[in-house]
Amino acid sequence: MKQKKYSIVLLSVMMVMSLLLAACGGKDNASGNANGADDAKKERKTVTIFQFKTEIVEGLNELKVEFEKEYPDIKLDIQTVGGGADYAASLKTKFASGDAPDIFSNGGYTEMEMWLDKLEDLSDQPWVKDLIPLAAEPMTKDGKVYGMPMNLEGFGYIYNKELFEKAGITTLPKTYSELEAAAKQLQEAGITPFANAYQEWWLMGNQGISVAFAQQDDVDGFIAGLNDGTASFVGNEKFENWAKLMQLTVDYGNKNPLTTDYNTQVTMFANGEAAMMQEGNWAQTMIDGINPDMSIGVLPMPLGDDPEENDKLTIGIPANLVINKESDAKEEAKIFLNWLVTSDLGKEYIVKKFKFIPALSTIEATPEDMGDIGTELWNYIEADQIYGLQSSKFPDGVAQEFGSVIQQFIAGKSDVNGWAENMQAAWDKLK
Repeated sequence: MKQKKYSIVLLSVMMVMSLLLAACGGKDNASGNANGADDAKKERKTVTIFQFKTEIVEGLNELKVEFEKEYPDIKLDIQTVGGGADYAASLKTKFASGDAPDIFSNGGYTEMEMWLDKLEDLSDQPWVKDLIPLAAEPMTKDGKVYGMPMNLEGFGYIYNKELFEKAGITTLPKTYSELEAAAKQLQEAGITPFANAYQEWWLMGNQGISVAFAQQDDVDGFIAGLNDGTASFVGNEKFENWAKLMQLTVDYGNKNPLTTDYNTQVTMFANGEAAMMQEGNWAQTMIDGINPDMSIGVLPMPLGDDPEENDKLTIGIPANLVINKESDAKEEAKIFLNWLVTSDLGKEYIVKKFKFIPALSTIEATPEDMGDIGTELWNYIEADQIYGLQSSKFPDGVAQEFGSVIQQFIAGKSDVNGWAENMQAAWDKLK
């Protein structure tokens, strides 16, 4: 009897121990599952993208949603500083404060050199072989590619074909004298020839002034001369002619150009309040939003009366997406860049939503995709009637200084010679 009671007690103890062990095991398993979930969260990398193209923010955020569906372990944090704000200064602040982005914008050439110690070599990425030569050049050094060009961009004087026809302009102006004659003809027809957004420093100091650099006999030699003191803006015919062109647009332009911003300028143009504006294909989406049926084209920014020299548009790479080589999410950043230019959705957004001229041969774009401006720019590219954008070769901060100096000239605070001297002083200060 005692033995039976002992067996029952022993069995009961063993059952209790089994239950306790099972409970402990259950806790361990539950804890393990929780840790697994935490580990999954920890494994989800955030890729911060710091860029300046304000016109594509909406599209980028839409792409972010789709990308994160496909890559749930990667989160995109898109930050944009642009629209006239000083992107370069903001980027420096981010690095200095320890908040460096994983992907950021870089213009190439001088800007690439300035940031080279922070740039990941992307030469082994699958999209590199598909870069068109014009697009690859700004971010290539010693055979290595350090950035992915977002697109090709170009600019000149965007013009309203309907208003030109209304004014009786049948021959498009390709030289300075022809542009001046067209401006007079438009004004006589009661049409404001130019909508000028000269509040925007980048319109003049980064883009417009590039034409005067591009028309030098040896652009890189001229820039080298500015750096070593053997060349000067003062007395340079191309820069004198550029100032003359700027004055023409002011004389035949809207009131208060120095307080007119980009949005106001494009709105004026899209509403038919002016026949021309200095802009590029980035303006296509805004024009379409205001007046989708508008028929527009692109004219050169002529500095003289030689049509062969002046009938050209400026084409360049506005920005390259680069990867911070010190980032702990650089592999995830590479995944995103590759997805952007190889996925069907990414390629569709590049040409249809952003209205970009693709920088990769594997991305096809129709005239309907690119819009009137992009199509006309592409025609100039194919005809080899282009100048390269030169502003990426300027010393850091010079484009902003140029913008300020040109604004002073437009305000009548300096004559052509004084303007050239101020341009020289700006370069000498920052070279």
